[in-house]
Amino acid sequence: MPASAQTILVLGGGVGGVVAAAELRKRLGGRHRVVLVEREERHVFQPSLLWLMIGRRTAGQISRPVDRLRRRGIDVVRGEIEAVDPANRSVTVSGRELRGDAVVISLGADLAADSIEGLPAAGHNFYTLGGAESLFRAASQLRQGRVVVMTAAPAYKCPAAPYEAAMLIDDFFRRRGAAGAVRVEVYAAEPAPMGVAGQHVSAAVVGMLEAKGIAYHPGHQVTLVSAEERRLHFANGASADFDLLAYVPPHRAPRVVRESSLASELGWIAVDRNTMQTAVPGVWAIGDVTTIPLKLGKPLPKAGVFAHRQAETVARNLAHAIEGKDASASFDGQGECFIETGNRRAAFGSGDFYAEPVPVVAVRQPSILRHLAKVLFEQQWLRRWF
Repeated sequence: MPASAQTILVLGGGVGGVVAAAELRKRLGGRHRVVLVEREERHVFQPSLLWLMIGRRTAGQISRPVDRLRRRGIDVVRGEIEAVDPANRSVTVSGRELRGDAVVISLGADLAADSIEGLPAAGHNFYTLGGAESLFRAASQLRQGRVVVMTAAPAYKCPAAPYEAAMLIDDFFRRRGAAGAVRVEVYAAEPAPMGVAGQHVSAAVVGMLEAKGIAYHPGHQVTLVSAEERRLHFANGASADFDLLAYVPPHRAPRVVRESSLASELGWIAVDRNTMQTAVPGVWAIGDVTTIPLKLGKPLPKAGVFAHRQAETVARNLAHAIEGKDASASFDGQGECFIETGNRRAAFGSGDFYAEPVPVVAVRQPSILRHLAKVLFEQQWLRRWF
């Protein structure tokens, strides 16, 4: 007997939300509705912000209209999500209540630069489209001085990105003939790069920085930034001056999540690590908005590759459940990422983040072919989903 018509609400149009909505639409019959709720007009392919900030991409090249998903048969609702009611599987969007038979939450992480005094006015948040664009404009005008790439908190999404940013910025100035006049340094709140992946991965990234002469200062938690003096102040009593500041801001769970019954102690959503099911029946969460503890005492890193695979898992299981089939898909913690090192080269890390007692991750050395593979991945991803 055919399943009764169902409505699935997918909250958020980032990587996880787009993949979940598209996969659900593909797997479910036309009598079922798939509704994607997103406040932004355009989906931005986040990995390419690193190229945007050094002038190798434009905003139009790395973004696509969210409304284009309508061509797949996905109902797109544009608006601000004001409240989430998990128990009733409903959401309030710009004053309008939407109800679903199932809800997939993929609202990501909010970037909270304002939680550090002076930070927003002092530098450029290259995790946003506007920040990456303003960083490129500022870097294009700099002829000499000190560029600081800083992580403002120990945990953040895309763990490789700030280290990639430092190496790409260094390459940007080398290509402009300013290698001797402009120096790049990294100040990190965390004790080592990509720490969840293991000491050998951290050592490999530090080695990449050292090979380029990029000074690395771990364990520096910023507490105050003076825009007028162009100075950073850290919890350990140290300070550092800069002529150009590129930063990754602290992250926090979205307000509507923090205020919902799904929020953990730190505001994120706890899920079953294999199915992404929340504590509330009929509600799943994927991507950066979740927290998944690992055996070593740290959570699974927030990264697009995990959001993508979690979305596929949820879509497959949810579609099977609606059709009365067994839900057998499982997210297994496998992940990988490119690490751009400049000079049109990229390293590649991959492994099992669910391995115990610690993740098993390998890093392959930088090469032109791996850089080209990342370029191809960018093009294929945007073409496939939009």
